[in-house]
Amino acid sequence: MLETVKSPPPLLDVRGVTLQYKTRDHLVTATYRVDFSVQRSDRFILLGPSGCGKSTLLKAVGGYMAPVEGEIRLKGQRITRPGPDRMMVFQEFDQLLPWKTVRQNVVFALHTSGKLRGRAADEKAMQYIEKVHLTRFADAYPHTLSGGMKQRVAIARGMAMEPDILLMDEPFAALDALTRQRMQDELLMLWEDTKFTVLFVTHSIPEAVKIGNRILLLSPHPGQVKAELNSVPPDTDHAVVAALEARIHGMLFADRVEEEAHV
Repeated sequence: MLETVKSPPPLLDVRGVTLQYKTRDHLVTATYRVDFSVQRSDRFILLGPSGCGKSTLLKAVGGYMAPVEGEIRLKGQRITRPGPDRMMVFQEFDQLLPWKTVRQNVVFALHTSGKLRGRAADEKAMQYIEKVHLTRFADAYPHTLSGGMKQRVAIARGMAMEPDILLMDEPFAALDALTRQRMQDELLMLWEDTKFTVLFVTHSIPEAVKIGNRILLLSPHPGQVKAELNSVPPDTDHAVVAALEARIHGMLFADRVEEEAHV
């Protein structure tokens, strides 16, 4: 008799999540009954057009807002507030403390969370600063760094906390094209080294295909799940990658094309 092999429980489980927020004049529904799950070591991508609720979902996973419907669980426990088990990396370059050096920015996160202090915090900070290839800039201040270097510091700071999941909200969108490609490559190399779990928001189809191993496609506002796809390995033949990108584009924008055809 064959035994059934059970899949491991998801690290992150999002079930039926509807998110809303208020503007001055309106109550906005950002997502509607979204479902997905993230396994350990996933590079899971939230992909969709602007306004589909990607960043709002990330904030909810971070514990910064509560669903009006559904629930979000990490390791089986409902998320109700922020915590060091979920670290965020944002798009903005000003997420570093300007009066602290690279090393001090990373150490500060360890101190304030209560994870480590003293020499242990310094050693942990330098371990991850080395991983992002900034060792010789450890005593530099943020204003002396390029945009890509600042993002590397933010990634080092998040990873030094050794969270269960790293939350990345379009972290490379403000970089020039060449720096953005280099940062994507460096993120993949870092993942190969540590196999961390990442939930990554982007509206770039090529970036999603390159970075992710699983991609969740969200519809335009309010965001609903259109499909979930497996991506391809980074060294896949260009023609295969291009075909997947074209397929994703068709799935994301098919409704819009049909609407325009009826105008």
